[in-house]
Amino acid sequence: MKNMKINHAQKGFTLIELMIVVAIIGILAAIAIPQYQDYIARSQVTRVVGEISALKTSAEEQLMRGQEPSGAGSLGFTGSDLLTGSDLESVNFNSTGDGTIVAELGNNASSAVDGAKVTLTRTTAGAWSCEVTAASGGGWDNSYAPSGCPVSP
Repeated sequence: MKNMKINHAQKGFTLIELMIVVAIIGILAAIAIPQYQDYIARSQVTRVVGEISALKTSAEEQLMRGQEPSGAGSLGFTGSDLLTGSDLESVNFNSTGDGTIVAELGNNASSAVDGAKVTLTRTTAGAWSCEVTAASGGGWDNSYAPSGCPVSP
């Protein structure tokens, strides 16, 4: 019989290859995590704007009946886990039809938007506008506000 040469080639990764992969994953995570947190903050502000914007219909209906909406319950608001105390901060309308609906982010909201206020304002003519008051925390970025809801200084 001939001498057979057995090939004992190593299989697997070297330590340097594994270290390079770990470094690449670390760099990608360092970029992705802040982007994700910004996305979460932006979506939470947009969600609150949507939740309280739905109350405009109820407010309009009450104003057409000659009533002055006052309080979240009068508008049929059932609460949100993104608002301070899970309820609206204020609902104030007067007999001429102008007024505001104000919600403050808190509770389960991201720390970047905690304390921001969303205000819907109705004029006597029936026009609605939206405004966001920036959170006092250091994490706020004006890009968190939806395009139709500018940030007040």
